[in-house]
Amino acid sequence: MSRPLLFVDHAAGVGGAENSLLLLMRHLPRERWQPVLACSHGPVADAARVAGIETRPLSFPRLRRSPRFVLDWFSTARQLAALSRSLDVAALYANTTRAAFYTALAARLARRPFIWHMRDFWLSESKPAFAAPDHFLKWLLLKAATVTIANSQAVQRQLPASNKVTVVHNGLEIEAFDPSLDGGLFRAAFGIPSAAPVLGMVGRLRPWKRQERFLRVAQRVVEQIPHARFLIAGGSPLGGDGSFQCHLEQMVVELKLEQAVVFSGHLDDVRPALAAMDLFVHPGDPEPFGLVNIEAMAMEKAVVAFAHGALPEIVEHKVTGLLVEPENEDALAKAIVSLLEDEPRRIKMGRAGRRRVQEQFTIQRVASEVDHILAQAISGAVRG
Repeated sequence: MSRPLLFVDHAAGVGGAENSLLLLMRHLPRERWQPVLACSHGPVADAARVAGIETRPLSFPRLRRSPRFVLDWFSTARQLAALSRSLDVAALYANTTRAAFYTALAARLARRPFIWHMRDFWLSESKPAFAAPDHFLKWLLLKAATVTIANSQAVQRQLPASNKVTVVHNGLEIEAFDPSLDGGLFRAAFGIPSAAPVLGMVGRLRPWKRQERFLRVAQRVVEQIPHARFLIAGGSPLGGDGSFQCHLEQMVVELKLEQAVVFSGHLDDVRPALAAMDLFVHPGDPEPFGLVNIEAMAMEKAVVAFAHGALPEIVEHKVTGLLVEPENEDALAKAIVSLLEDEPRRIKMGRAGRRRVQEQFTIQRVASEVDHILAQAISGAVRG
């Protein structure tokens, strides 16, 4: 008989962590687990319902330094604990950092195992000004958690007592990524010549995704391959005032790349954009994982990226792509040119990339590993 599992996610919009969670909940064996998602009203709840997952609405106030902090924390945790008892859940599973703080207390109140899935380097959205508070709060969550899962070794290394953290890489439904998909329609829609070599990146328009760096690299590449085109796929699905995009568009003018650079805006489905590319580039800051890289590999695209964050765990250097010295824009441009000028090698790397995804990064593998972790955690809690 299946047991309910209460997953908790605070996000207002569907990002990489939410997509990974939705896939996991869909693929966990239903003969053992019945997923229920506690989340805010909005796109995450809508996507879960479409996937046939039961949702329970709950508000997760920001944890600020204010007199209301303790009240908000305790009130929401009590609601989670009450929901856990009413559903008789086997465990509580926090998918985001803010959710983890509420879930840790709720699990203690409800006397249920607490699973913490850490998907970021830090507890804040960006690197904290002071490392000590971040380290201490991570330590507290690790102490509270029955099991802690990290989505990469790079994230695991940022956690205290990392030897007690289990790494489970993200995965995707590889059958949904068809390398034979014709990118011609996408090219035509955005005025990209059918014969032009296209290199592209995918990501929200945010400074840490380093679209600025991509444009500087594009300037170097176009000096050697004048007919190349550079696709920036992504927008601001979670909100924003558009000032960063205006800045990027001004950069394009200043670098004299008006005829070479294409902005697609936000895409609900990135597969047509990936199909239109000859080469995928990841110019951003270190990523805790970087799901779009395995999406590109699943579409048989060679990847050029910096050797930092989780990228060395994903891209096999000189096999599925090329990794270069972090922040070395000249090296990134050189690697791009080398693969654009060597089509057989590029195609071979792309095919090797899809094989690597099939072997290492499927959602079926993720669900199997998490299933095993859950079974051990819950049986251990029962014995305890």
